[in-house]
Amino acid sequence: MKKQLSIKSLIALMFVALFAWSCEKENDNEADKAVPEDNIVQTAVKEEALSSLVAALTAADNLEDTDLVGALSGEGPFTVFAPTNAAFTALLEQLDGFDKLSDFDTDEELNVLKTILTYHVVSGVAAKSTDLTDEQEIATLQGESVEIDLDGGVFVEDATEVKAKVVIADVEASNGVVHIIDKVMLPQAIIDALNNGDMNNETGNLVEIVVATEALSLLEAAVIKAGLAETLSGEGPFTVFAPTDDAFVALLNLLGDDYNSLDDFDEAAEIALLTDILLYHVVPAKVLAADLAEGSVATALAENSVEVIAGENGFVIGDASEVNANITGTDIMASNGVAHTIDKVLLPQSAVDFVAGLSLKTIVDTAIATDDLSLLVDALVQADAGLVETLQGEGPFTVFAPTNAAFAALLDTLGDDFNSLSDFDTAEEKALLVDVLTYHVVAGAAAFSTDLSDGQSIETFQKEAVGITLADGKVKISDATDAKATVVAADVAASNGVVHIIDKVLLPQSALDALAAMSLKTIVEIAVETDDLSLLVEALTQANAGLVEALNGEGPFTVFAPTNAAFVALLGVLGDDYNSVADFDTAEEKALLVDILTYHVVKDVAAFSTDLSSGQHIATLQGENVGINITNGTVHVDDATDDNAAVVMADVAASNGVVHVINKVLLPQSALDALAAMSLKTIVEIAVETDDLSLLVEALTQANAGLVEALNGDGPFTVFAPTNAAFVALLDFLGDDYHSLADFDTAEEKALLVDVLTYHVVSGVAAFSSDLSSGQHIATLQGENVGINISNGTVHIIDATHDNAMVAIADVEASNGVVHVINKVLLPQSALDALNPPLPNIVETAQATDALSSLVAALVQADAGLVDVLSGDGPFTVFAPTNDAFADLLTALGFHSLDDFDTAAEKALLARVLKYHVVAGAAVASTDLKNHQVIETQNGHETITAIVNHGVSIRDKSDTDANVAIADVMASNGIVHVVDKVLLPQEVVDLLNPPSH
Repeated sequence: MKKQLSIKSLIALMFVALFAWSCEKENDNEADKAVPEDNIVQTAVKEEALSSLVAALTAADNLEDTDLVGALSGEGPFTVFAPTNAAFTALLEQLDGFDKLSDFDTDEELNVLKTILTYHVVSGVAAKSTDLTDEQEIATLQGESVEIDLDGGVFVEDATEVKAKVVIADVEASNGVVHIIDKVMLPQAIIDALNNGDMNNETGNLVEIVVATEALSLLEAAVIKAGLAETLSGEGPFTVFAPTDDAFVALLNLLGDDYNSLDDFDEAAEIALLTDILLYHVVPAKVLAADLAEGSVATALAENSVEVIAGENGFVIGDASEVNANITGTDIMASNGVAHTIDKVLLPQSAVDFVAGLSLKTIVDTAIATDDLSLLVDALVQADAGLVETLQGEGPFTVFAPTNAAFAALLDTLGDDFNSLSDFDTAEEKALLVDVLTYHVVAGAAAFSTDLSDGQSIETFQKEAVGITLADGKVKISDATDAKATVVAADVAASNGVVHIIDKVLLPQSALDALAAMSLKTIVEIAVETDDLSLLVEALTQANAGLVEALNGEGPFTVFAPTNAAFVALLGVLGDDYNSVADFDTAEEKALLVDILTYHVVKDVAAFSTDLSSGQHIATLQGENVGINITNGTVHVDDATDDNAAVVMADVAASNGVVHVINKVLLPQSALDALAAMSLKTIVEIAVETDDLSLLVEALTQANAGLVEALNGDGPFTVFAPTNAAFVALLDFLGDDYHSLADFDTAEEKALLVDVLTYHVVSGVAAFSSDLSSGQHIATLQGENVGINISNGTVHIIDATHDNAMVAIADVEASNGVVHVINKVLLPQSALDALNPPLPNIVETAQATDALSSLVAALVQADAGLVDVLSGDGPFTVFAPTNDAFADLLTALGFHSLDDFDTAAEKALLARVLKYHVVAGAAVASTDLKNHQVIETQNGHETITAIVNHGVSIRDKSDTDANVAIADVMASNGIVHVVDKVLLPQEVVDLLNPPSH
């Protein structure tokens, strides 16, 4: 515990010391007027009331190189404020762990004592009370100062808020003067040390006491193993009932052969139990032996109390067991509480339960040890699903365990295929066995017969519930059958639950359903064995898409199965190319056959005729719906055609679903569309066969970019197909270099042609005219959009030009999309950009103009990043001086060339001159300028003025205006006006016209 000295404590200390001094001195004697012979130390030694001061000085001198007694016996002079014995006693009472001055026994503590004592000494002066003045500050030998207060007596102020009173002043000695005071004064250094806990002279904490006590070594090991050392080293306060080593040995013996030492508590659950046991020995309060009283005492283990019980020879401690612990040692004090030793490890209820459970077998071990449950054990092993391991786990479980006779009766019921449990040998049969066995297990509870109630429904590990009936003193268990099982032996306790032995194997509904299904054939097996469904089987095989395997799978499925006559009728509709199912032999035709067949299958449900209703729409495996129409008791199935199929044989049950035989092959819309599409030509074939699209075909071929192959592909595509006249008009627009499409013969020109052609193609959709709407924007294969404008029923296509294309023939359907014939070749922006290259920027414009070569050289010579700036986005307006204008400037400056701007200052000047020609943020045309308009330049906001009068001039800071020789030279990032003079900012004018002296 940290030592702290509060201000309130010091106030009390002052009054105690004053009272004690008053008792010792009933009357003050006048000081001896004679010259004293004794020094300060001798004077103190002779004064009984200062014996503590002498003892303190002597103790402090135990420090190496310290001799306070010798110093205060020296010549001086000194002034000493001498605390009385009562003052020292009051100080010690306020310090935890310091009962007498000899407790200052370490170097650190002796240094503290030395600091306090030297704070009472003033060296170099013998200051009598008459020499002191109010609020006087006096430096002490310790280094800090004290202050004098003469209000109502002589008081000395230290670093606390309580003053020391001089109770006897002016006790003269041969080497100074002593003023006896009623309080030990404390400097700030000591206050800080006390409040920061730098002084320690306390008893160890509870953990340290346990570690230091040989008879508690096992308790120490247990605390460390449970990770409680830090907790029990905390502030507390705690009371610990500390079991001796013998107590722990007795506990280990009780636990049996598996627990020979605390190291055997090695699993998480065991360590948690050990933690609970230890916390059960801790009371979160300081309870001395004298504080013990009969009754319950809450422990640090939540919701667990120990009992303090009055015995013949004192108190004993009761736990959850039947054996009490005797207290063998009391009031072992610690800095954070107290310990009492006991002769037994206290056990909370959780530990009592754990000990009791050690003598029990697991449910599996119990079954193995019971002859009449041998078939149950065989079943658990045969299921091969980890049930043995599960029922050997922690649990708790409740198991209804069928006898051997019960399993024999089940096997008899199942028939000749099941003579023993080893006949459950397929994955399906093992899954059935797991289903049955887990129906006998309740997880999460050990439900003894006293926990069961009549009419109770209990969910099993298998998820279905069993029912409880209590009648005539017997417990009966209801399953999904009509026969109940009787509990013939109840409440067989196990370490991980309880077993109730029953006379019947319980069967859940899922097992009954599985057993019923095991006697049925699959849908495919039914079709194979049915003569009138042979073409259906042939079709499933021909599709070669895994449908036979799928319909042999688990399901459930509902299949509408067309008769042979239905398939013959379909082949007749399809024409001469389809004489048998084997004629579906291309990938496209097999995909069509899969589409048709899966349209007859409903997945995940076995829908019997009683499950169907008129108006019902059922999603098929193919994705589209079939409709149900029931008329005069006959079920009709609606497809995408106008003819319904009639169910001619309903509800043929299968192990994986149900079959309804129908008199027609059902056709989904996708199949109708596919059949229709099979008669259509591709987009390229349509173009090739259309005379007025011959130039489009020629263009696709000339582009040589695989466009013919692409537009012969699957699609879907929407193509806006320009007529021959549209291509002729494009060639005329392009000029004399393009007389035919064959003139697109360079790589660059072919790339341009590809860009134009792909701008006519929309990929991924066949957009008929009815799908188009005004304002619509459609992304093309080329990447840019075309716009749609519908006016007076006519569709117009908007490209990057100002002229729209008109759809002359709409909705020419193809097998892979749709064609709209248009009267103009559409041009994307990229094509227009290729045909009309973009403008150069301002720097490129200057570089391309011979008369501005000096301007370009100046921009480079200035070396100020102006080339990069004027190549940037802009916009800028630049007044560009001609070469002659720069020549005139060089002459005026006395320079021979722009290279003479070669110093840093000269380059900076050139940069400022050039910036004086630049206006940022706008491209100002000559027609935008107004007479006497002031324009801010990039040269530090310095301005120029536009003069508009029969032409445009620019006025700078000189007397001569610059004339715009060539105006409005457009650039990509602004505009250039060529001027016949370099514009001069004020600093250049000043440079050219220095003041005369």
